[in-house]
Amino acid sequence: MPARVLYGSSEREADLRYAVRMVIPDPFFWIEKGGRTYAALGPLEIDRARRMARVNEVIPTEELVAEEGRRSDPAELLLALARKLGFRVAEVPETFPLGIADRAGKQGLRFRIRRGPFFPERQQKSSEEIEWITEALRIAEAGMERAREILQESRADSEKVLRWKGGELTSERLRGEIEAVIAQRGGIAEHSIVAGGTQACDPHEQGYGPLHAGEAIVIDLFPRSQASGYYGDLSRTFVKGEPSEALQRLYDTVSEGKRWVLERMREGVDGGALHRKLVRRFAQAGYPTLQREGRWVGFFHGTGHSLGLEIHEPPRFAAGRFRAGQVMTVEPGLYYPDIGGVRLEDLVVVEKNGVRNLTRCRETFHIP
Repeated sequence: MPARVLYGSSEREADLRYAVRMVIPDPFFWIEKGGRTYAALGPLEIDRARRMARVNEVIPTEELVAEEGRRSDPAELLLALARKLGFRVAEVPETFPLGIADRAGKQGLRFRIRRGPFFPERQQKSSEEIEWITEALRIAEAGMERAREILQESRADSEKVLRWKGGELTSERLRGEIEAVIAQRGGIAEHSIVAGGTQACDPHEQGYGPLHAGEAIVIDLFPRSQASGYYGDLSRTFVKGEPSEALQRLYDTVSEGKRWVLERMREGVDGGALHRKLVRRFAQAGYPTLQREGRWVGFFHGTGHSLGLEIHEPPRFAAGRFRAGQVMTVEPGLYYPDIGGVRLEDLVVVEKNGVRNLTRCRETFHIP
């Protein structure tokens, strides 16, 4: 009977974090054989893992390989585990280290590559996982509220540059204030987006330089909870001062599009068809998606994505029909450099007859 095998650090590998439910910074082997699960660990982690790891048995690596110099060789450890647990075939993910497979394979262990998700059950979240995602979302909401407070306190100078506490309010400065709150709440923030003006028209631009009154400011926060490892995700768009009529209409169109999608999501609905309808709906409102002078304008990213132990994980919003228990972002956006960029994002759980919106953050565009 083949064994399922993972190798890596659960600090960085989502499947391993899912398998053992604890952070182990150094690489280790996880194995499932005959309905039982195992983790092979060294002295630094073994006692902690015996208390915390969600496995049936923790195997000390020093018991596997007798020779001191070979105990740190992962190929030798895997061969020893195969002998101890009685398997000759290892089913591994596509990301399994080639070097380990090559060396172990030359000594008789055969490998079978598992195509697609190693844990398909990760696509539908348990109630415990939904709680962890919600906690991470609350961390994001605290950061977003701090951004709102600072924009409220800021004032525009004669050049429409926003100023706060005696200095320019830049994307970098606002991002630092946001991420400080996220850290205080137990979150890890990386690549947070605070992008204003034409920068907001590039959805993955983090943002830099002074922020200005009258321009759309897209803020997209996706912190990871230090406690659980799960992510939250939240986007809002603000304007300090009075927006132009064109920018206000752009915002209203995106906001209405988000509501339209939320009203139609439920178990069994085809996400791809829903996305295509939203693109057409925006085009009918006067916002086509196309290329102008070598860059995309309109709505040129997905309507949403799944998340959990990864910020983007299967299934994609447009991958097929929704299933109850999937957690999805809903984040339509419209981007036109001559007007600005707008993105609004909520986080929902798909249910049989609709969605449960986990997001509490206010949707406010205009900040006086």
